[in-house]
Amino acid sequence: MASIAFRKGWGAEYVADGSVHFRVWATGQQRVALRLPTGDRDMQRHDDGWFDITVANVPPGTAYQFVLADGMAIPDPASRAQSSGVNGPSVVIDPTRYRWQHPHWAGRPWEETVIYELHIGTFTPQGTFRAAMEKLPYLAQLGITLIEVMPVAQFGGNRGWGYDGVLLYAPHAAYGTPDDFKAFIDAAHGYGLSVVLDIVLNHFGPEGNYLPLLSPDFFHQARHTPWGAGIAYDVDAVRRYIVDVPLYWLNEFHLDGLRFDAIDQIEDSAQPPVLVEIARRIREEITDRPVHLTTEDSRNIIALHPRAPDGAVPLFTAEWNDDVHNAAHVLATGETHAYYQDFADKPQNWLARALSEGFAFQGDIAPSTGKPRGVDSRAQPPVAFVDFMQNHDQTGNRAQGERLITLAGAARARVLLAALLFSPHIPLLFMGEEYGETHPFLFFTDFQGDLARAVREGRAQEFKGHAGHDGETVPDPNAVETFTRSQLDWGALEQQAAQRWLTQTRDWLALRQKHVVPLLSRAQGHCGEVLATAPGFVAVCWRLPQGTLSLAFNVGATPQPLPHLPGNTLAAWPAEHDDLPPDAFIVRLGQGDHL
Repeated sequence: MASIAFRKGWGAEYVADGSVHFRVWATGQQRVALRLPTGDRDMQRHDDGWFDITVANVPPGTAYQFVLADGMAIPDPASRAQSSGVNGPSVVIDPTRYRWQHPHWAGRPWEETVIYELHIGTFTPQGTFRAAMEKLPYLAQLGITLIEVMPVAQFGGNRGWGYDGVLLYAPHAAYGTPDDFKAFIDAAHGYGLSVVLDIVLNHFGPEGNYLPLLSPDFFHQARHTPWGAGIAYDVDAVRRYIVDVPLYWLNEFHLDGLRFDAIDQIEDSAQPPVLVEIARRIREEITDRPVHLTTEDSRNIIALHPRAPDGAVPLFTAEWNDDVHNAAHVLATGETHAYYQDFADKPQNWLARALSEGFAFQGDIAPSTGKPRGVDSRAQPPVAFVDFMQNHDQTGNRAQGERLITLAGAARARVLLAALLFSPHIPLLFMGEEYGETHPFLFFTDFQGDLARAVREGRAQEFKGHAGHDGETVPDPNAVETFTRSQLDWGALEQQAAQRWLTQTRDWLALRQKHVVPLLSRAQGHCGEVLATAPGFVAVCWRLPQGTLSLAFNVGATPQPLPHLPGNTLAAWPAEHDDLPPDAFIVRLGQGDHL
C-alpha cells in the first residue's frame, strides 16, 4: 500500500504542486478569511455555506487559521495536525511524505484476535506514540494480535482519556505528529500486530469546539446527548464531515479497524443511517486487508452486525459485550450498585447465558430502568462479541479507579482472566492486566477555569453515596497526580508475582491460538449450552463444527461438582479435580463431528 492522501470534504488538501485548497462550511458567517504567515486572504463564499480558497506555494508545516467576521481566529475543524493545543493554529500536512516500511501488510483474520486496549498517555512514562513503539515487541511476544488505541483525536489540554475530542482528524499533539502515529502503526505491522483506533462520532468535547460559531446547523438544538446538543447527521455537509472521519483514519494511517464509541447516542433519521453508510463505504472501498469494525452499544442490538451465509461481514464485525463484564464483576466482588444492580440476582446465571448465547439481557426487564433491554442474540457467532473483565470504562468510571485485582483479589481475577482467554468470544485485555497491574486507572482531564471547576464538582457529585465512596474523596480529574497515578507501573515486572502472572497469561494465549482459534473460523450461532451454575460457579460448553470447547470456573466460597465436560483437558488451575474448588477453572477440548 502506498502513502496516500485521503481527500476530505473539509479542510486543507494539496491539489497541485505546492497548491493547497482550503475549505470550510460556515453557514453562520458572512465572511471568513484564511490566515497564513504571509497574511490574511478572504475566502470565497458559496450559496450553500461553503467557503474556499486555493493558495499556491504552501509548504508542508505551514501554520494556518480561519478568521471569522468578528476577527476571532480559530483552528480548522478538519485539521490534520495542530501546532500545539486545540485552540491554536492548524498545520498543513502532506500525508504522502511518510514512507511506509511495511506497505504490503495484509492484516490478520478476526478469529485470531486478542485485543490489548491501551491509552497512549499512560501506557509509558513519556506518553507518546514513539515511546509506545518500544513496547511493541513485548506485546507481540505476549501473544497479543490487535492493539486498540483509545481515542487520539485532538482534545482540550494535554491530559485526557480522548473521548472529548474536537478536531476529529488530528492526532493529539501531546502524543506526537501524524507521522509519529503512522510510525507506531507501521512498526506494529512489522511485529505482526494489527492496530485499531477508538473513535467518537457521537459528540464533540467542551473545549475548542468552534463548529457552533461556524455553522449552528451542525447540531440539532432540540436533540440532546449526555454531552450536549446532538449532531445533525441528516445535514449533507455534517454527514460528509462525519462519514469522512473513519475513512480518513483507515486509509491515511493504514489502520486495521475502528471501535465506534457509544453508538446508541448516534440518532439519525436519514436513510441509510449514517453508521450503515459508513460501514458500507468501508467494505466497498478498502479491500486489500481485513477491516475490523466494533461497536459499543448499551441497547444490546444485533441489527448492525449481520453475517452473510458464508460468514462474511457486510457491516460491523463485533459488539462490545458489557453483560459479560457486569455479571462477572458482581459474581467476583458482590457489588450491586449502579448498573450492576441488573445482575444482582443470580449473577452466575446471567454470566452463563452471556457466555453461551451472547447477551445476558435479550429483551428481559432491566431492574435499573424497569424496561426491557436487548434482543435475541443466540444466532450470532461467538466471534461477534468482544468480552473483557476490565477496560477503560469499567475501571476508570469508578470513583477510585480500582482494577479488578484490587476489588476481587488476585485469585479470583486470575480465574476470570482464564475464562476470558479460553472463551470462543473475542477477548480484550486492558493495559497492565496481563501482569496483574494494581495501579488505578482514574478519570483525568486537563481543563482550566470554570470548565475545570465544573468537571471537578460534577465528578464528586456523581459518586456521593455511590459504592461507599464519599464525594469529597474523589480525586480531582484536573490534578496532575490523578494522571500520573494512572500510568502503568512497568517496574512491577521486576517482581516475581508480576512475572509469574505474565508468564501464565502468555502461556494461556499460546494455548488459545493453538487450540481455540482453529475452532472459530466456521463457528456459527446457537452453539452454546449452559451445563451448570451455582453461587460463584459457571460451566458452559460450545459445540462448534470443528470441535467442542468446555469451560468451568468457580469463584465462589465452596467446591462445586463438575458436570460432564466433553473432551480432554486443555488447561486447569490449580489442577484437575473431581469437583471444582474455589478460585479454580478447567477447560476441555473435544473432537468435533467435522474434524
